[in-house]
Amino acid sequence: MKIVLQRVTHASVTVGGEIIASISKGLLVLFGAEKNDDEGKVTFLAEKTLNLRIFSDESGKMNLSCLDIEGEVLVVSQFTLAGDCRKGRRPGFDNAASPEDARFLYQKFVEKISGFGIKTATGKFGADMQVELVNDGPVTFTLER
Repeated sequence: MKIVLQRVTHASVTVGGEIIASISKGLLVLFGAEKNDDEGKVTFLAEKTLNLRIFSDESGKMNLSCLDIEGEVLVVSQFTLAGDCRKGRRPGFDNAASPEDARFLYQKFVEKISGFGIKTATGKFGADMQVELVNDGPVTFTLER
C-alpha cells in the first residue's frame, strides 16, 4: 500500500466537468493498493496519516497533526502508485491490487479516516479525475506499509 500525503490549503476533485468533492485546510491523500495489502495495513496507514505531525504550530515548527488542527481530508484512489518504473519506459502494474480488492481497501481506508470524526471527502473510484490543490509549504510525504 502506498500513500502520498500533501498538506493543502484546499483541494478538489472534478469528474466530467463537475466538482464532486472539495476540502479546505487539511490533507490530500492519494491512495494506491497493491497485492497482499490487507485491513491491518489500512488501519496502520489511516492512523499514521491523521497523527503525523506535519502542520505548523505557533512557532512555525511542524508539530501538529491533522487531528490537532481539525483539518479535512480528501482521499483519492490512485492506481498508478502501484506502478513499477524500474525497467523499460512503460510502467508495469503487476503488483497492483485487483480492482475489487483495491476498491475494498480504499473504502476501508476512507471509513477509518472518517471514523475519527473529521470531514472526509473522496474522489470517484476508477474514474478519470482532475485533482486540483494548493500544496501548503509545499509539504508532501509518502507512506508505505
